[in-house]
Amino acid sequence: MRLRTIRERQGMTQETLAKKAGVSRAYLSRLEMGRHDPPLSRVRKLAKALGVPVGELLK
Repeated sequence: MRLRTIRERQGMTQETLAKKAGVSRAYLSRLEMGRHDPPLSRVRKLAKALGVPVGELLK
């Protein structure tokens, strides 16, 4: 998942994205490190918070 790349490209902190997506910063960090595979519903929330299509995160 390209979560960190997209977040950093937008100049967004983990804390900001976590709040926008309704997840904890620690959970977001684990996702970015590849330690969790989020359910599709969570991927959708992250994509919406980043303003990108779901497919962009999954490339």
